[in-house]
Amino acid sequence: MDNSSGVGVLDKAAMVLDALEAGPTTLAQLVSATGLSRPTVHRLAQALVHHRLLGKDIHGRFILGSRLVELASAAGEDRLISAAGPLLIQLRDQTGESAQVFRRQGDSRVCVASAERPVGLRDTIPVGTQLSMKAGSAAQVLLAWEDHQRLLDGLDGARFTPTILSGVRRRGWAQSLGEREPGVSSVSAPVRGPNGRVIAAVSISGPIERLTRQPGKLYADDVVQTATQLSRALQQRSDERDSE
Repeated sequence: MDNSSGVGVLDKAAMVLDALEAGPTTLAQLVSATGLSRPTVHRLAQALVHHRLLGKDIHGRFILGSRLVELASAAGEDRLISAAGPLLIQLRDQTGESAQVFRRQGDSRVCVASAERPVGLRDTIPVGTQLSMKAGSAAQVLLAWEDHQRLLDGLDGARFTPTILSGVRRRGWAQSLGEREPGVSSVSAPVRGPNGRVIAAVSISGPIERLTRQPGKLYADDVVQTATQLSRALQQRSDERDSE
């Protein structure tokens, strides 16, 4: 499908923004992802930074900018969050555990939607909570499908290994036992945007004594099903928008 609008500079700027959907990106990685020349990418990126459509993280990598969050809020709709709400409630009710959706933001992951277990011992993660990308099943999922250099950067200091991430890619889901917090287990699966990139992770989390030391064996199917439903919802909404 030809995505060209006929306005070259806007098409190229859109390519740069699309390349950043998966997370922090160096200039060299932007050049590789877009196929544009280095001077062109540099010029576009700097202009987008000026307008706050892009920003930079503490390592100097490009990230999506704060202006995009403001515009999404002004539009009154975030497709991921609005689609996630009822699916997380369904997942919570199926598993009896708290359910969340995480997005990567720089070197952290942020809870953007949540359905808490109403009673009993639970792992409470309110919307807006920032957690490490170095531990936990959601961090594994958000890192596992990154390109080689991002994978290496993400593994530096992580509580999980390349072998674990290889297993995540093979199975299509991740589990953790006390990685992020002692006594807490979790299971996560990837949410993919319309272009196929992993843009978020669906998770459930709770105490090890309830989820056991093999939480994936109990709940991976439910979590993967929810992540797949959310991915399909995003694709459907994208198709509807494109047909308007």
